[in-house]
Amino acid sequence: MNNPTPKQWRSVDLSQSFIADYKPFNFVDGEGVRCSLYVSGCMFHCEGCYNQATWNFRYGSPYTMELEARIMADLAQPYVQGLTLLGGEPFLNTGILIPLIKRIRKELPDKDIWSWTGYTWEELQAETEDKLELLGLIDILVDGRFELAKKNLNLQFRGSSNQRIIDVKKSISSNKIVIWEKLQDSGDNAGKFHKEKMI
Repeated sequence: MNNPTPKQWRSVDLSQSFIADYKPFNFVDGEGVRCSLYVSGCMFHCEGCYNQATWNFRYGSPYTMELEARIMADLAQPYVQGLTLLGGEPFLNTGILIPLIKRIRKELPDKDIWSWTGYTWEELQAETEDKLELLGLIDILVDGRFELAKKNLNLQFRGSSNQRIIDVKKSISSNKIVIWEKLQDSGDNAGKFHKEKMI
């Protein structure tokens, strides 16, 4: 696993604007029916990563306006709750994601945005302006590297117990981490961990 220093990895230097996959209308990448956009490129290289092919910044195909039109049309369906950003590392692909999310906020303001990231919330606070801008545009952040030693199949929307589901808007407004209020892990140990994190 790689651990960056603040502002060491920059989207402008690394991103190739490639997309690994796009999966509309799924139930596994966050709350409700979601459309999931998998961006290409990640520098964390977590041991046990389930999607190692997406470490390559040129994996998959280039992001196109045709794909964006499809995403917007899919999100417009009334039964779709929102868009999920995964990867790869979304925060190393800000050049394509910030304009997309701004468009969603303008044209489909009732949709929510989730994002996974290998960065922790604390690390993002010391990061580049584009990463902070992306953070401010999303609603829910699942943060932190996947840690194989902390893998837990009972966790909701996460792979290891160090990762958190953070309510971004509430965390920014209160200047402290606020865990997603609908968190519901299965298993006593997982529940105990997150109750402690909220205190």
